[in-house]
Amino acid sequence: MFAVVRTGGKQYRVAPGDKIVVEKLDGNAGDKITLGEVLLAGEGSNLRSTDGLTVAAEIVAQAKGDKVTVFKKRRRHNYRRKKGHRQQHTILKIVAIGDHKETKKAAPKAEAASAAAKSAAPAKAAKDNKVEGVTSEEGAGSVAGKPTANPAPNDEKAANPDAKKASGKKSTGADKASAAGSTENAAPAKGSTKKAPKAK
Repeated sequence: MFAVVRTGGKQYRVAPGDKIVVEKLDGNAGDKITLGEVLLAGEGSNLRSTDGLTVAAEIVAQAKGDKVTVFKKRRRHNYRRKKGHRQQHTILKIVAIGDHKETKKAAPKAEAASAAAKSAAPAKAAKDNKVEGVTSEEGAGSVAGKPTANPAPNDEKAANPDAKKASGKKSTGADKASAAGSTENAAPAKGSTKKAPKAK
């Protein structure tokens, strides 16, 4: 059920359990008040008569709004005035509309029941899938939990068995050819190519 109420010159659409911020009303936190100026009421698309209908609310807190700066200036007259203003508000919690009281939330109980059902489901599944004393979780762990061999061993000899030792062996012609092939497309160094003197 919802209602449209007017308070402080403004209109608010409310339902039981809503919190709204309205212009300041008399009272302290925890006080119960009644909003009597109900403009519209209904449930879904069905409207209801508002004759004698009231909205019960509870004051949550008395608060102030954000600061508004008021600055006045008259040019060429050395006139400047600066003031700040914070509007006072009342935070209300709607308790009931007419004779409809706020419905208590049963969500926490439902969440606790669903959590208990979820925790019981894996244990039941493990019992059903038990084969020769090994559960499905243990069987999967024995296969999927084995460590794999490291594809890049730390030992350099094991990683590169064809590599030659840098010290102790002379370079062969194949090594020279491979070295020459690697620098085939490289740019020549400066001063390396000198022109031979012309023969007379």
